[in-house]
Amino acid sequence: MFWKWLRKIPLTWQQLMKGRTRLLVALAGIAFADILIFLQTGFESALFESSTAPHRNLNADLFIVNSHFETVYHVKSFPRQRLYQARGFAGIKSVNPLYLSLGTWKNPKTKRSQRILIFGINPTEQTFKFLEVNHNRQKLQNINSILFDRTSLPEFGPIESLFKQKSTVKVELNDTTVQVNGLFALGVSFAAYGNVITSDSSFLRLFPHRSLNQVKVGLIKLQENADIESVTRNLRAALPEDVMVLNKKTFIKMEENYWSQTTPIGFIFSLGVVISFTVGIVIVYQILYSDVSAHLNEYVTLKAMGYNNRFLLSILTQEAFFLAILGYIPGLLLTIGLYDITATATMLPIYMTTERGVMVLILTIVMCFISGAIAMKKLRTADPADLLK
Repeated sequence: MFWKWLRKIPLTWQQLMKGRTRLLVALAGIAFADILIFLQTGFESALFESSTAPHRNLNADLFIVNSHFETVYHVKSFPRQRLYQARGFAGIKSVNPLYLSLGTWKNPKTKRSQRILIFGINPTEQTFKFLEVNHNRQKLQNINSILFDRTSLPEFGPIESLFKQKSTVKVELNDTTVQVNGLFALGVSFAAYGNVITSDSSFLRLFPHRSLNQVKVGLIKLQENADIESVTRNLRAALPEDVMVLNKKTFIKMEENYWSQTTPIGFIFSLGVVISFTVGIVIVYQILYSDVSAHLNEYVTLKAMGYNNRFLLSILTQEAFFLAILGYIPGLLLTIGLYDITATATMLPIYMTTERGVMVLILTIVMCFISGAIAMKKLRTADPADLLK
């Protein structure tokens, strides 16, 4: 059906096929620009998804954080007293603290040190949604017992295989010997290449200079019939100004804003998309301009026969559309392969999504249309009288 449709507009298609070398170069350029856009948007999406993975997997409806909160990876503390104050409000089922900080993990095989994110939780409560964590959280009641993220980078050692062999693994964390008594899967991020979960008591042993009275995040679980907006308003009105009360959507959005607006890496990915789009416009413009120059006599002849600029623009528009579609397909296929390679190498959640595929396709079509409109300038100034020279 596609080829039948092409035969209805033979002028544009035959013009493209006449210069097959030029066509292949154009498709390669468009595919290259698409790959750049795919990679930049894919990395940015992986940045947001990985950095907000803890937020999405916390078993809470509302969150209490310091009023200067920007990111959970460098969050300021607030008094534990705020949690006690929150427990007295109607509609609240439970309020629990979450402690977290970056620590130093020593690979049991190579003895090399790596930075790792440590979560301190109340082992009697279901702080996370992970079934593995909830199944093994009673083991965290033992001092210096931890759960290890099996999706951490290999630099932390073959912890998963050792655990499967021995059912427990002793490692060194913050110069303290701890015991891995379970596994879970949270995933790496741009802020942490590995994660462990331990009890609040063990967390204090790992960070002796810390105090359990200084909480990083307060986790509020509501009763089933509670109105989340009403409870949120009541808490915000009653609690002191040194804390904020956030719902999960806002909690996640603030984390994304931090990475996109505050950190250089978020800016780099956004700038990369703009540059890739611009590169694509330049590539397609050069191809279309070259094509117009090569067939200028034919275009001028059409103008001399009475065809106006709108008709000539439609030819260039059809040509730009064909280039966009034909160049997008290899770009998409190559990107899927590159995503797989990158995900395997970095353990980051980078993969193709329908939304991203459609977005880049639209950007590709727009990119080619803009190039066609710019290239049309040469046709507008073409004069049929030039044929007589």
